Amino acid sequence: MPSRTPHRFRRTAALLTALAACVALAGCSSAEPSSSSSSAASGAPSASASSAQGEAVSGSSGSTEPSSTDEPDQPGPAHVSIPSIGIQSTLMELGLNADGTVEVPPAEKGMTAGWYTGASVPGAPGPAVLIGHNDTRFGRAVFHDLKDIREGAEVLVRDGAGKTLRFTVTGKETVSKKAFPTERVYGPTKDSTLRLITCDGEFDAEGHPVDNLIVYGALA
Repeated sequence: MPSRTPHRFRRTAALLTALAACVALAGCSSAEPSSSSSSAASGAPSASASSAQGEAVSGSSGSTEPSSTDEPDQPGPAHVSIPSIGIQSTLMELGLNADGTVEVPPAEKGMTAGWYTGASVPGAPGPAVLIGHNDTRFGRAVFHDLKDIREGAEVLVRDGAGKTLRFTVTGKETVSKKAFPTERVYGPTKDSTLRLITCDGEFDAEGHPVDNLIVYGALA
């Protein structure tokens, strides 16, 4: 029986290609309340994000094809922990919003990170993408201290079957939401890799962070 993986790969790639202009993470706080329960990102959350969680801006000049090569029955990630900076969280699944942008965790669940199901399952070839807020209107959020992570730090991801994968941080960068490195974050990788994304930087006139913090990791 042929695998469904190629179809899933093409579908995800097409969605991200069509929406490659909306790639910056909207996982942060804002001074304005919102009734919306989720924000967006295409590749990471986008300009249609709710004001309660921060707002992304478009900024990709090209397309990306995430390496979703996991088998359909492979268990998804259930928990992430970063012992060196005291982060630990269960993981909710994040898909696409009705407008084709990628979800982020709702502001009221700011202490919970999420796994973007359109990218790879941790442990499978390709980038696995975990998204979390820095702050929300409710206060400090799960990835608030992600800026303090150091190269070589360990990130532990446990799947739904109880297996723990160990990733090692290989680098981090702060980027403008207007110049989000789509290919670097979501592009195919031969080995299993990890990306952790949150908001960072100064605030614009509307109270939204202007940058994203991206942490890169590789399976140890």
